[in-house]
Amino acid sequence: MPVARSVLDLIGNTPVVDVSSLSPNPAVRIHVKLEGVNPGGSVKDRVALSLVEDAERAGALVPGATLIEPSSGNTGIGLALVSRVRGYHLKVVLPENVSVERRQLLGVWGAEILESPGSEGSNGAVRMAQRLAAEHPEWVFLYQYGNPANPRAHYEGTGPELYRDVPDVTHFVAGLGTSGTLLGVGRYLKERNPDIEVWAVEPPSGEMVDGLRNLDDGYIPPIFGELGGEKLLDRKTVVGPRDSIEWTRRLADLGVFAGISTGAAMAGAVRCARQISSGVVVIVSPDGGWKYLSTGAWTGDLDEVVERAKKVIYF
Repeated sequence: MPVARSVLDLIGNTPVVDVSSLSPNPAVRIHVKLEGVNPGGSVKDRVALSLVEDAERAGALVPGATLIEPSSGNTGIGLALVSRVRGYHLKVVLPENVSVERRQLLGVWGAEILESPGSEGSNGAVRMAQRLAAEHPEWVFLYQYGNPANPRAHYEGTGPELYRDVPDVTHFVAGLGTSGTLLGVGRYLKERNPDIEVWAVEPPSGEMVDGLRNLDDGYIPPIFGELGGEKLLDRKTVVGPRDSIEWTRRLADLGVFAGISTGAAMAGAVRCARQISSGVVVIVSPDGGWKYLSTGAWTGDLDEVVERAKKVIYF
């Protein structure tokens, strides 16, 4: 492997691991693409770099510029990393009830945290960022939820990598957050093979599963509608906090140390495997487990961990 010129050159080309021993159907294999090995620790490094480079090409970013972005965690962390390397100042609108790991990592790369009400979740952070961006036109608002550079990162990177490494994929299952991963990877895969099914995992309406959102809760990411998300999806399946944490633990049995949203995607993949006769299911693991240690997800009493997950945003 050649020496990288910058840590940003290490974003992408993440490995895939076979976890088929957890499949309930011996005729269905399950693979996990491990995005936690990116430099900032998550799949959102891809999005952050894509957003920044797109704005640079458009001339919207100049040296020393200030960026503002709403985030409940990983996009903010990815943008903080990219901004630190590129020489920008980042303001992250963050729900006040995010986990301590998120705050610490944002601080590592010098991001400024602007708190939004925890009771309003990530939707409240979006509204606050929109208001502040309107009040401060000198700040650059990249807006991951409405920026086509978000799904483009996955259409040009994650999708081709996945299809290269798992060309016999039949089902792609991913969490529904900003919808960038589903839109980008899903569109790329279906262009190569229209028979590939795309399944979205969302939490129950009114409940939190780290990093995921339910479209019935009142906020649909603009890119989801603009890029035909409903037509792209073959199915949506609801996964709650308990199943997410249980499958996070099951993955750890195989040595896969991943975050809780990976557990949610894995629960969706297992559900898919039960309902098809045969195939190859691939999920994206958004991040590693390091930023979830304060949840006690692997060692705490399951009921207590689930209850904590309803109050604190860990993604």
